[in-house]
Amino acid sequence: MAEKEVEMRYLMRTAVMTDTNSGITLEEGEKHGVYVLPMPVIIDGKDYMEELTLKHSQLYKALGEDKDIVSSQPSPGALTEMWDRILADGYDELVYIPMSSGLSGSCNTAKALAADYDGKVVVIDNHRISITLLDSVYDAKYLADSGRNAAEIKAHLEENAYQNDIYITLNTLKLIKKSGRITAAGAAIATVLNLKPILKIQGGKLDAYARVRGMSAAEEKMLEAVHKDLEGKYAGIPKEKLSIGAAGTMETDEEIKRWVDIVKNEFKGYKVTYRPLSCSIACHVGTGTQGVAVGLTARTLKIE
Repeated sequence: MAEKEVEMRYLMRTAVMTDTNSGITLEEGEKHGVYVLPMPVIIDGKDYMEELTLKHSQLYKALGEDKDIVSSQPSPGALTEMWDRILADGYDELVYIPMSSGLSGSCNTAKALAADYDGKVVVIDNHRISITLLDSVYDAKYLADSGRNAAEIKAHLEENAYQNDIYITLNTLKLIKKSGRITAAGAAIATVLNLKPILKIQGGKLDAYARVRGMSAAEEKMLEAVHKDLEGKYAGIPKEKLSIGAAGTMETDEEIKRWVDIVKNEFKGYKVTYRPLSCSIACHVGTGTQGVAVGLTARTLKIE
C-alpha cells in the first residue's frame, strides 16, 4: 500500500457543527457537510424551533404584532442528542461552534456538557455571531477536510477570533425600549428625530458605534467603517482572504437585493455573502435592521 494511502487511513474524521445563529440553514448545512442545530425562540409562551417550526416571515409578523418574543438556549438534551448522532455516524470527534459566549450563555453550557465526552466533543468559543460565525464554520469545515483534527481547528479559530468586525443599524428602537436599555422618552425623541443607532460587534462585545439621522446616512456610515477597517486593521491582506458580509432583517426580496447590491458595488473585487439575521437575533433587533461585516477567512471563498 502506498505511503499516502496508509496516512489517509489514520486521519481523524472530524465533524463540524454549529447552530442557526450562524445564518446557515439546515438545507445548506446538509449540502456542505455541516451539522446545524435549530435555535429555539419563545413567542407568547410557546416554544418554536428556527426553520423547523418558525420561519423568518412568521417571526417578522409576530414582531409587527408586538407579541412577547424571547430567544432561548438549546436544551442540553437537544445538544447531546445531536452529538451522539454525529459520533454514531462514524466520526472520531466533532467541533461545535456556537454563538459567542459574550452574547449568550449557550457556549459555556455546551462546554460543561462536552466534559462528559472524553475529548470527542470540542466546543470552540470563536467570539463571533451571524455572518462572521458563518465564515468560522466554513473555515472549520475546510480545515477538517484538509486533515486537521479538532484541537488544530480550535487553535486556528480561537487565534483568529477577533479578526472580524460587524456594524448593524437598528431601524426601530421599540425592542430596545422594551428591554429597558433606553427610556421611553429617549426612544420617543430618537424616533421623532429619525435617529438611527449604529452598533458594532467585535469579539462578542456589543458597543455603540455612532448615531446618525436616517437610514441612508447609517448605510454610508457603516460602509465607511468597513473601508477604514480594510485600510487599517486588514491592510495588506489579499482580497481572497477577506470576507465581506451583508445581513439584516429586511422583509422583502427587493429590500434585500437593494442592500446586497449596495455592498457589492462598494467593495468590488471582494466576495460578498448575504444571510438574514437568525431568528434569535431578530427577536432582539426587530425588522428593517441592516448590517455589514468584514473578517479574515482561512479559505478561498466559494460559499454563496
